[in-house]
Amino acid sequence: MSWTVDWEYGLPLAVAIMVFHVAAFMLITRALVPEVASMRNTHFRFIAGVGLLAIAAATLHGLEGLAWAWLYVWLGALPDYNTAVLYSFGAMTSYGHADVYLERQWMLLGTIEAVNGLILFGLTTAFFFAAIQKAWPGRVG
Repeated sequence: MSWTVDWEYGLPLAVAIMVFHVAAFMLITRALVPEVASMRNTHFRFIAGVGLLAIAAATLHGLEGLAWAWLYVWLGALPDYNTAVLYSFGAMTSYGHADVYLERQWMLLGTIEAVNGLILFGLTTAFFFAAIQKAWPGRVG
């Protein structure tokens, strides 16, 4: 079995999603971090600002999972969009407990998405760390 086609579709999508993720997080943190940082003397507002970052991150990960789901349906790897969304979110988060499987010829594509998800969650963690460190209440400078 050749998995060349999995790489031909999976790798460009993974790279495109990572570029989108970084660009979106740069915009999100530029918009929210100065706002959160100006609230550093108010713990409640700081927490609310971090909550907004979390909502933005969850939305971003959701959109990225939907892109993978669309690819699975388009390729015929899964029968419908609902099943593809369930599979995609399971693969992206490495949860994988749904009883949904890709067609045999597309199995590597799911693994590529799982690796993409790990990288995306790592990038999200890095952005959160930087944003929180910059805006931490009581921090000087």
